[in-house]
Formats: sequence, structure tokens, C-alpha cells
Amino acid sequence: MSRPFELVIFDCDGVLVDSERIAVEVQVALGATLGWPLTAEEVVARFIGRSHADIRAQVAERLGEETAALWSKRFEERHREAVDRDLVAVEGIREALAGITVPTCVASSGTHDKMRHTLGRTGLYDHFAGRVFSASQVARGKPAPDLFLYAARRTGVDPAACAVVEDSGPGVLAARSAGMRAFGYAGGPTPAARLAGPDTVVFSRMRDLPDLLGAPVTSATR
Repeated sequence: MSRPFELVIFDCDGVLVDSERIAVEVQVALGATLGWPLTAEEVVARFIGRSHADIRAQVAERLGEETAALWSKRFEERHREAVDRDLVAVEGIREALAGITVPTCVASSGTHDKMRHTLGRTGLYDHFAGRVFSASQVARGKPAPDLFLYAARRTGVDPAACAVVEDSGPGVLAARSAGMRAFGYAGGPTPAARLAGPDTVVFSRMRDLPDLLGAPVTSATR
């Protein structure tokens, strides 16, 4: 018998709120105007799941600190405008949250301000209030395990009893490194193959999550 989960840790962007598509579009547009042409696939591979600081460091290495600062500023402005205009919750997430009977929390590469905004816009913030953790609170962002281990420590749960719901390559790597079971949501921009691996269940319908959390532990794609 596998050990029952005592905590489900959710990433935010692309898992709770359908913001990754917005982020990819904004990053592609910025790259085209600031001197680093990127396809949507390249943005997913380089940026999705990474912290703000890590993305800025990548841009600085390519284009210099001044351009990186401008890139970050414009991204925050354009992303916020698009969120206010277009953001919705991930399809099926409300049903999934209603069906999960163990405690939940959020652990995201995004800042607290960004999560208050996106979760607030979709009416999800109150569900996680007091249990929202950001990569800004740890030394290393994903794919390092620091953020997920911090969330487990803050909630008083053994990492081995945690499930992590992620939609990015760095996110599932961080979950595995933390010794947690990963559930890779393939309903967004990241291809399922980039999420697959040991100790990981890949799925494409968020409303299936409660059943998957209660199923025998296997590595599978659904």
C-alpha cells in the first residue's frame, strides 16, 4: 500500500490560473522588440516554471543588464494588463479543489504580489489564504527543491507525504528532487513529454486530479 497524501502542493500559473499562455505571448512579443527573437516553444523551454530572477538573468546574459531591466518592467506591465483583460481559472480546477479532502497550498515561482493578483482575479485566493509560498522566500527557485521543501516545512508535513501539481519541466524536476510525488498537468503549453519521468503521473484533465491522487502510485500518462 502506498502512503496516503497529507498535503497537495499546487503551482499557480498554468495549474490554478490559465496564465501561462498569456505569459508565453508576452515573452514572444518582448523578444521580437528587444532583440531576442523567440518562438513560443523556446519560451516554454527556457522560461516557463522559472522564477522572475532566473528569467531576468537569462535575458541579462543574452542582452545585458539594462535590457534585462527593461524586459522585466515591460513584462510586468503587459502581463498585468492581459491578466486583467483575459485571465480565467484553469478549466476543471474548481471541481478538483472541491474533490480534494486533504490540506492544500500554493508554491509558485511567481511573487506574492503576482499571485494575489492572479488568484484574486479568478476568485481562488481565499481558498489558499495563509498557505501561499513564493520562490522569493527561498535561496533557489525551481528546478531546485527548495520551494517545495519550504512549503512542506511551513505546513508541518513530511515531504514524502506531499503531492505536487505542476505544469512545467522545472516544476516536476523540483518535486522529484524534493522526494515528492509529481502530477504533471499537460493541459497547457508544456508538452506532456517534457513532464514525464520517474515518480510522475501526467494527466490532461484537471477534474481528474482527485481520483488520481487516490489511485495506487504508478508513473503513468492519462
